[in-house]
Amino acid sequence: MDEPIPGGSLPAPRRSNVSDIVFTADFTSEAQWVAGRSWAYPDGGPVNPGDDKLDYLVPDAEYSRSGVFRATRRPDGRWNTGLLTTEGSPEEFTVRSGDILETRVRLPREIGAWPAIWTWRDGDQEIDVLEYHPDNPDLLELSNHVRGATRYVRDDAVRPGAWVDLRTEFGRRSVIWWLNGEHVFADERGVGRSWHAYLIVSLSICAGRYHPPPAPETTEMSFEVSSLVVRRQSVTGPVHGAAAAVRDPRSATPTGDGSRSPERHGEGPPR
Repeated sequence: MDEPIPGGSLPAPRRSNVSDIVFTADFTSEAQWVAGRSWAYPDGGPVNPGDDKLDYLVPDAEYSRSGVFRATRRPDGRWNTGLLTTEGSPEEFTVRSGDILETRVRLPREIGAWPAIWTWRDGDQEIDVLEYHPDNPDLLELSNHVRGATRYVRDDAVRPGAWVDLRTEFGRRSVIWWLNGEHVFADERGVGRSWHAYLIVSLSICAGRYHPPPAPETTEMSFEVSSLVVRRQSVTGPVHGAAAAVRDPRSATPTGDGSRSPERHGEGPPR
């Protein structure tokens, strides 16, 4: 029961703007992450040629557990690749509507590399925090495949080998992306109230349909994630309404109809 405060009325309901960290990635943790297997791939992997990938997923810790996601050429023409997912792990962490993901990554240099941080659950629920292809050296691909919106962001800070800071808010009414502290896209579609999905961090290899494959002399490549945290708003007292989505005047009109093949990750921009 609330009691009156001496000499005054009860305080007004409060809303805290504090976001608590609810997940800090420890890529070495087998409780957090499963290596070398994902149901975003047919039958859980290890290959996904229908998505224009040369990947052969491997659980070897050297390909992902250090935060450096590696790929090496195989004699059969495929590539051993690193992938980690929270799906199927003992903790089974899911990012939720309203969460904020912050990460720092080093982009790969080699043509054919296809790094991504994304979400997945039950054949869908995909939000791409980033996808990158070095043949488009200054461009990041940011996509909401849940409700069909994509933005190609060009920036001088984006280049092969560069370190970039990314922030994605999985808003109910708008998914919002920041690059190096600058707001670059608000899709005004959002993910809805009850959305939740597992995290995936991966380095794939392009097969050549949408982006060129690796050069014949390339035998290995890498993509690094030095940090990844998820924040969740901490609320004290009743909260009325929802935060308004940030409108980005530079945003392109969202594309796509929201449909999604369970075996298709992303096609990328035209060359």
